[in-house]
Amino acid sequence: MASPTRARHRAPEEPPSSRGAADDPQIFELDLTGLARRWADAMNASPISAETMTGTDRRAQALGVPGWRLMEHAGAASAAVVRALAAERDRWGRGPILVLAGPGNNGGDGFVAARHLASLGPEVIVVLVASEPRPRSPDSARAWDRLDKAAGVTRMHAPAARDLAVLGRGVERASVVVDALLGTGVKGPLRDPVLSAVALVRRARAVGVPVVALDTPTAVDLTTGEASDPVVRADATVTFHRPKLGLRTRASTALAGRILVAPIGIPPGADRG
Repeated sequence: MASPTRARHRAPEEPPSSRGAADDPQIFELDLTGLARRWADAMNASPISAETMTGTDRRAQALGVPGWRLMEHAGAASAAVVRALAAERDRWGRGPILVLAGPGNNGGDGFVAARHLASLGPEVIVVLVASEPRPRSPDSARAWDRLDKAAGVTRMHAPAARDLAVLGRGVERASVVVDALLGTGVKGPLRDPVLSAVALVRRARAVGVPVVALDTPTAVDLTTGEASDPVVRADATVTFHRPKLGLRTRASTALAGRILVAPIGIPPGADRG
């Protein structure tokens, strides 16, 4: 007699590991496929919305992980993706890396990425795209200040459209452009100087300069996948902790290019809030 069939219960999903990218120096030796394999737990986790990610970030900090440490992991991962893409396109070391950073935490991730990239050898130009002269958040300001004496890094401030226009002259000489303008907080139509920075990114890509977006291509909503116009079109996008619902639509994946998901040291308990 056949034994009765047992109901199969799916095991609960394990949250991504709390080990972050900055804890793994070997990521700077891997290509894009190697990074995807290295970050398989995060890559294969269930997707979340921008709002859920914001809550997860806050709970992680409530559990004792400083915001600057999360930013350090995100920036290290971003730098690894930039290096891997530049090497894949045979552009590593063939010109400066241009980082366009907004005044929030997405910009802070870009500042950290710039520091790591400069430590690997290339010249890095970091532009704070904001009307104010300093980043808004304490963590982002801390990352900006650390660049002041970093070898190989040039800091610039672009508070207006005309500053971006000047910067755009000769943008074809850049080896890679990094879009660290706006992340999970993007809402509504873009305004200058970010609007002009997006135009600069688009112009760079039109002349063959690869683009890496941090968290999401600027103007792509991480929850819905909807994009305002103009929008950044990236060759690769590195998002953090878990895949994002907004990067799963047909339109958003076309804008994001190759998508990688990097661990940033969020403890498992922060996922359960």
